[in-house]
Amino acid sequence: MAIADIYGSTKMFPKTGFYDVQKTLIDNQASDSLFSARDPLFHRSQKRVVANAYSMTAVLGMEDRIDSCITLLLDQLGKESREGLTVDLGEWLQLFAFDVTGEISFSKKLGFLHEGRDLDGIMATIQDQLSYGNLIGQIPELHYLLFGNRYFRMLFPEMEKRNHIVQFTMKAVNAKLGSSATTAKSEQGSVNSEEHEEKGQDMLSRWWAIHEKDPEKVSKREIIIHLINNVMAGSDTQAISLRSVLNNLMRDPVRLGKAQKEVDDASAAGKLSHRITYTEVTTHLPYICASIKEGMRLHPSVGQLLERHVPAGGAAICGKYFPEGTVVGVNAWASQRHPEFFENPDDFVPERWLESSPMQLKEMERALFYFGGGSRTCIGKNIALSSMHKVVANLLREFDMKLHNPSKALNIICKGIAIQTGLLVDFTERTSSGKS
Repeated sequence: MAIADIYGSTKMFPKTGFYDVQKTLIDNQASDSLFSARDPLFHRSQKRVVANAYSMTAVLGMEDRIDSCITLLLDQLGKESREGLTVDLGEWLQLFAFDVTGEISFSKKLGFLHEGRDLDGIMATIQDQLSYGNLIGQIPELHYLLFGNRYFRMLFPEMEKRNHIVQFTMKAVNAKLGSSATTAKSEQGSVNSEEHEEKGQDMLSRWWAIHEKDPEKVSKREIIIHLINNVMAGSDTQAISLRSVLNNLMRDPVRLGKAQKEVDDASAAGKLSHRITYTEVTTHLPYICASIKEGMRLHPSVGQLLERHVPAGGAAICGKYFPEGTVVGVNAWASQRHPEFFENPDDFVPERWLESSPMQLKEMERALFYFGGGSRTCIGKNIALSSMHKVVANLLREFDMKLHNPSKALNIICKGIAIQTGLLVDFTERTSSGKS
């Protein structure tokens, strides 16, 4: 299979020039992130330092912070429903994803949910960067005549100041570190770095503790780059997946009712907390888990090839030889809708994940590519999975939801990631005994 042939952990298919366009610009200097890095040794060394913070254990250690974002989301949706407003649920899901990113990264909501809108032009900046990166990434040589050229950037010294993501992240980092320093002084001594790291704190605190102990392991600049990429990568991709899951459920009232009944029954049996936990969803709500998986299968967030070069000497992919230097890759939209692996591949059928044979499940799993594959699998997937499972379950328990215009499909525009708009929903707060 092409996924294993190209992205398998033992394969050495290097990334293409597309990824040079995706570097992070700070102080007029472009630097690699985990996503853009083409050098496997650099990627490995960077990932080794930060990977623990993205583990499911670490993420669930911060589950109360995700819960606080879910509570605020539910409060805002409830307020709009009581006012009889039609809700742009897709927009609210993205605002939620930004605030979760803030809590996980800095122990602070970024304020998107509270304000109910884009702040400091962050969302607009991300859209601009996606447009540029996706377009110019197809001809990366152009990048070195444009924003990849330091002399070009010198002609526009205000350009970096208008990169609201960098400015926003720097502000959050400085505020967090300043607060930590003040706390340490008030406690008459700094906290031991090893103890600091073990408390399951936000990512900035974890990585700063490592930096203080050994600055050679991770620099302040590298920490900032990791945090910037949390903001860049985490919001759109989470929101895209959530839109797909909820849109598909609402377009099928029978399956929506089945998912809602599953939550109600588990809640009535005392199996669910006030804020449903990730473990409770994965343990007691199999149909919702299957619905999430199916939604991500039908609409993966990335809508283009994850490009690689065929290595020296050439390579065989799916039994066919490709010469070295050939640009190859897999598009999740193709692999996840392939009729060889999925019956009725364009249909939303959560039951396929519950009723298929072990052999069929294995084959379907092999075709999933929504988090990428191999050593370059999306490092933030546990944040996305935990948030998504919790949001879907809590929404279904709290609200009845109907598409405002079910005959109208969502609008989709692909800027490397396939962004939907137009998820307009009418909400009604539930008063059933399913809520606990």
